[in-house]
Amino acid sequence: MSDGVRLAARIWLPEGAGPVPAILEYIPYRKRDMVRARDERIHPYFAGHGYACLRVDMRGSGDSEGVMQDMYSPAELDDARQLIAWIALQEWCNGRVGMFGTSWGGTASLQAAVDAPEPLKAIIANCATTDRFEDDIHWMGGCILTDTLEWGATLPAILAAPPDAATVGDGWLETWKQRLLNLEFPHQNWLRATRRDPYWRRGSVRYEADRLSCPILAIGGWSDRYSNSVMPLVEARPDICRGIVGPWGHHYPDHGEPGPAIGFQALALEWWDCWLKTEAPAMPDWPAMQLWRREFDSPQDRLPERKGTWIEIDQPKETMERCFCLGNRRLLDRPAVESTELTVPDDLRHGQCSGETGYFGRSGGLPLEQTPDDRRSLCFDSLPLEKDLCIVGRAKLGIDMKPEVFPAQLACRLCDVAPDGQSGLITRTIVNLELDDGLNDARDAVSGDQIHVRVRFPATAYRIAEGHRVRLAMGSSYWPLIWPSGRRSRSTMSTGGCALRLPLQPDVARTLQRPLPPAMDLPEVKRCRIRSAGPLQRHCADESGEWLRNGWHQPAVTLDLEDIDISFTYETTAEFSCGADVSNSASSTVSHSIEINRPDGLARISSNISMFNSPDGTRVRSGIDVLWNNVTIASSKSDISA
Repeated sequence: MSDGVRLAARIWLPEGAGPVPAILEYIPYRKRDMVRARDERIHPYFAGHGYACLRVDMRGSGDSEGVMQDMYSPAELDDARQLIAWIALQEWCNGRVGMFGTSWGGTASLQAAVDAPEPLKAIIANCATTDRFEDDIHWMGGCILTDTLEWGATLPAILAAPPDAATVGDGWLETWKQRLLNLEFPHQNWLRATRRDPYWRRGSVRYEADRLSCPILAIGGWSDRYSNSVMPLVEARPDICRGIVGPWGHHYPDHGEPGPAIGFQALALEWWDCWLKTEAPAMPDWPAMQLWRREFDSPQDRLPERKGTWIEIDQPKETMERCFCLGNRRLLDRPAVESTELTVPDDLRHGQCSGETGYFGRSGGLPLEQTPDDRRSLCFDSLPLEKDLCIVGRAKLGIDMKPEVFPAQLACRLCDVAPDGQSGLITRTIVNLELDDGLNDARDAVSGDQIHVRVRFPATAYRIAEGHRVRLAMGSSYWPLIWPSGRRSRSTMSTGGCALRLPLQPDVARTLQRPLPPAMDLPEVKRCRIRSAGPLQRHCADESGEWLRNGWHQPAVTLDLEDIDISFTYETTAEFSCGADVSNSASSTVSHSIEINRPDGLARISSNISMFNSPDGTRVRSGIDVLWNNVTIASSKSDISA
């Protein structure tokens, strides 16, 4: 880089002479060991079809030099641009570069596409975010996601792991010591930025959509909240963007669960061939969006495959909607004669059926049967539908609320109720009622004032079958997915003038005309063996007790990398506790450990983070310990108010 820092790359080159197009994946997840098996599913396939492929560790991670202090820093983006320029100048590159990635890598690709450097001709953004405050791992609707604590424990552990002497050389230990000396706890920034301020706008390309300047293939999965970025991105830039959303979670779609998975490698290759291998590139003959339209599945923790149908849409804009008016616990086709004032229950048990957000790509963690949470909520039900209702887009809710005291939360769920009474989650969101609808600033209101709240649910594609009912459910908290307010707050609502608007599938939508490629079992020769100490174990609260205790433990998972004689092991535990009637008693603790066993030694990294409410406010304590051959070489702690 221009400041002298060296970034480490693993490069696959196609056989044969002559310069070729290049494809870059640029992430902080260690290419040497942590994601080596995933890299080998993708990069050799592209290289075998005529591309130079690079996996680069971001500065301060893996085998690269330098320090990383936070996500999506200006230095990170500047490094990406320098990388693209360097690649284009290599003798094996013809000057055309593509960039792709999942999660962080997909978001980094989107950021590089803003005023894209000349060599960058196209990108693929999988499970990426365009809005770091609303659709990332940290906040939802201006409320803290407890997932930010897991990420707050996991990221420092990844960054604290050592570079490998086999690729870095004799200077690996000094590089590692400098990294540890400057190691930060990024969660401090995530928790202090409590509204959509410049910190979160940086790197959120939804605010720079007009400056996106190269073709984008955006891919997501409905079981992952990052999927909410795909449809708005296609709507904002239909000229350069195509979107695909399947049923899966936070994965590349060739390993998508719930299925059906699709062949990411073959799909991506078609995209790259269109933009990187021709002198006259043009948008492929694909529909604007290809969506897995879900339908009712009996809810359970894990589904290998979801019911549904692939549909395609050429016109991404929402055009029609079905409007339900809110009555006395009913969804009505026309406004009720009289307005009714109702109380939104303040039950901290609401959220026990939430499942996970899907951010971490674990198997299972899907939303459970919603009836127990429905009983803890204020529910509005429609009559049984006389015909199928197909939703494509973002449901909207306009509602008049009167919070008893600020801060106050409103958790909203949209459910599909089957004739046998089972309630399945379609989509959900939560709103910090103290913030304005844009989450930019505090409302011009005080406790007890009536406020009009505009709620937008995440995008979805879903068929509610004839005979099923639509249910809108609302609660004043959503534990343990969302960190509760320190004070209990009961809200009331007036139904007059309140409406739920469901975006209908456009008339131009049709079943997929050309099937997506099937998933492939790659690579043909696998050089990674996975060992597990057992499946992920979850435990849930006793609903009748005074305390709500939830948690899970992922026993040690080991990746044996036989070709380089390295094993990489990780283990995670999360615990959530809250008094059933005392929100200021909430506490969460996450511990994450990494062990890297290689020929020259053994590295162990243990990271933990705890967040807890008390009468004096919310505190967050974290710590990390780093050992080499059982000798501590670094230890750091943090204690902040949140």
